[in-house]
Amino acid sequence: MKNLLEIWFYELREMLHDEGILIFVVFVPLCYPLLYAYIYSNEVVREIPTVVVDDNDSKLSRDYVRHLDATPDIKIVARARSMAEAQRWIMRHDAYGIVHIPATLDLDLQRGEQTTVGLYCDMSSMLYYRGLLLGATGVTMATNRDIKLDYHLGHTTRRADEINAMPIDYDYVTLYNPQSGFASFLITPVLMLIIHQTVLLGMGMHMGRTRERWGGCLFPLRPEFKYPVTMVLGRVMVYFLLYMVWAFYSFTLVTKWFGLPQLGDPHVFFQFIIAYLMSLTMFSLVMSILVYRREDCIMLFVFISVPLLFLSGISWPYSAVPEFWKAVGRIFPSTFGMNGYVRITAMGATIDDVMPEYTGLWVQAGVYFLIALLAYRIQLVKVKHRDKLYCRTA
Repeated sequence: MKNLLEIWFYELREMLHDEGILIFVVFVPLCYPLLYAYIYSNEVVREIPTVVVDDNDSKLSRDYVRHLDATPDIKIVARARSMAEAQRWIMRHDAYGIVHIPATLDLDLQRGEQTTVGLYCDMSSMLYYRGLLLGATGVTMATNRDIKLDYHLGHTTRRADEINAMPIDYDYVTLYNPQSGFASFLITPVLMLIIHQTVLLGMGMHMGRTRERWGGCLFPLRPEFKYPVTMVLGRVMVYFLLYMVWAFYSFTLVTKWFGLPQLGDPHVFFQFIIAYLMSLTMFSLVMSILVYRREDCIMLFVFISVPLLFLSGISWPYSAVPEFWKAVGRIFPSTFGMNGYVRITAMGATIDDVMPEYTGLWVQAGVYFLIALLAYRIQLVKVKHRDKLYCRTA
């Protein structure tokens, strides 16, 4: 235990004296959760600028446009005289959608024929498309019901007409994300990914510093670095304890400040986060073996952020992910961590409900611990048997 604490204290002191490492393990975990949560704090896109081309100009078409403008998703900013003029609004990004009402709207309905109202969306952002489609669909269905009453029914009681206009009423409830917000969907797993990447970068830069100072060795040539077990646990303990603080900050304070989902039990969360941090720190220690210079970790680890988000199945249906990429995703603690955390916070899952992810994290922690132990053991044997010039002090 004494040797373990000596290594922990030495590694902590080295980390605190390196500005580059402190940026990744203090500044980024402190500021990035606030930045991402603030950017997406509005959750949904409202009042999307839309242009109307009303070639019919009847009472029905004007009522349709008025109801569109009354929805929270759509804001009518102009009434163009032609589609060409409306397209110029889109090109200038003064509007993101066009509603085209045909000149034959009234005539088609009087003939008992189906008519079409066109909706054209700027697909540069799926959020614009979603808002425009939901708003226009809701208004169209309400208008359809009124048209049935005005043109085809009206011969019985009002209640009977309502039933005939819409025999099956419908309602929909969005489970676990009632406001259908982007922040509730994405920021929750991204918080786990921020921790994943900053631990990787911090430990990678730490290893690069050690190799540069001690001639390529995995550990300093000091008397206390003599047992592989204490070397591995001492280094891991520095980041584990620090990131327990950041986990509390990100997953309790930040989520509360920005109204992110918090349905899970705190005891379940802390039980899960311990497994996640143990797996993550062991994984990062193994991956840091690939780092020979401080800058290497930037090239090795930064680019994998977006692939890890896709491999987790959060942003893309996991059932549609090929088996090969599912197997690749299981290498990284973020895959189990993001899925388990989302289910705990957004769905109120217990530890039994996330047992596959929980077990997977502990299996990863054990496997990566053994790999790190073997690597440090091999390095220790080399240091003992090679020439003293093998590892020279800086």
